[in-house]
Amino acid sequence: MRLGAHVPSADPLSEAAARGAEVVQVFLSAPQSWRRPTPREDAARLAASDLTIYVHAPYLINVASPNPKVRHPSRKALADALSAAEAIGAKGVIVHGGHVGKDGVFADGVRNWRRALEGIASTVPVLIENTAGGANAMARYVAQIDALWEGVHDVETPVGFCLDTCHLHAAGEDLLVATRSIIDLVGQVSLVHLNDSRDAAGSGRDRHASLGTGEINAALLTEVVRLCDTDTVLETPGGAEEHRADLTWIRARLADA
Repeated sequence: MRLGAHVPSADPLSEAAARGAEVVQVFLSAPQSWRRPTPREDAARLAASDLTIYVHAPYLINVASPNPKVRHPSRKALADALSAAEAIGAKGVIVHGGHVGKDGVFADGVRNWRRALEGIASTVPVLIENTAGGANAMARYVAQIDALWEGVHDVETPVGFCLDTCHLHAAGEDLLVATRSIIDLVGQVSLVHLNDSRDAAGSGRDRHASLGTGEINAALLTEVVRLCDTDTVLETPGGAEEHRADLTWIRARLADA
């Protein structure tokens, strides 16, 4: 189990050192843009480093969408993110499950997801992340995650799952029951996004809080990390100082578990 944080992308190695992080997550392009990632001059250095790096794909991506004007650029943006991630030796690319909209058909979203993955040649795994809300979301509730996973897990492109604690809480799922169910389904969670929540359970709101300061019970957060037993990344507010405090918080509780 390696613990770390989402960090600014300019110098991930220095950012990791400033936090005492064993793993980091970065954006390689603007999160709210379709623009293709720019090749990095430090790609070889990052690929050769001992630091474990994950890449978060742009938020705009929704490969499940029934709208081809969203679905087609989403597929391209995901392929671009995977290519850029491969160049730096990243361990996975995280992408939100997306949604089909209030009038969409869930089964069509599963088929769109499968077609997107079948159209990608990548050695870097696509890690599908559960989401906090959204109309007809593909991965908000455990039942949706189950149906989506059944539809895509056997494609040739490597695929895994990223579990976000704030998102499960915001969806209204019981954190431990849902985590155990997801582990049973996918076999091994690939990555945990460890976040507290500013809002009550079931709010559907994706507003992260520093560990121990939000609405999620501290013991539950710790138990999710222990159960998943995998790389864990903070997406909590603040910079290096705040992240270092959050990492100290979770390490102390894991040591006492």
